[in-house]
Amino acid sequence: MRLSDLLVESKLTESDFQCREVATVEGYRDFADVFERRKLPQDARGFLSYQLIRNVLAAHYSDCSFCVMLDARRPDLREAWFAVMSCVRMVDLRLRCKVLTWQELAEALPGKLQHFLQEKYGIASGNNASTVLRDELLAANV
Repeated sequence: MRLSDLLVESKLTESDFQCREVATVEGYRDFADVFERRKLPQDARGFLSYQLIRNVLAAHYSDCSFCVMLDARRPDLREAWFAVMSCVRMVDLRLRCKVLTWQELAEALPGKLQHFLQEKYGIASGNNASTVLRDELLAANV
């Protein structure tokens, strides 16, 4: 989705950011300029988190910002985000890429939408990313 100069990728029910063949991804415009290729997450099938890679490239090409929205209860998605972001070569592009949790967004939504997110997806506005991270750290005795 594009809102003015902001590109948005939203993960609410999908399990991951998909995988794509190495040759396909490496063929994208400016791929080698934007990413540290060898450090990008991949497996035998190809590059992992393809949707993030594609959106970062789109933000670079169009001189936009990019925001991925994810569920704070999904640390695997947050880790995938940071794994891709750590491979972006350009500091200014890294600064234009952001992450927002559905829980953080819910805090700013009208009550009716907050109720919908709570009922349909179990997303509560008081359950923000920092609370989830704090709880994870406490559980790990860090």
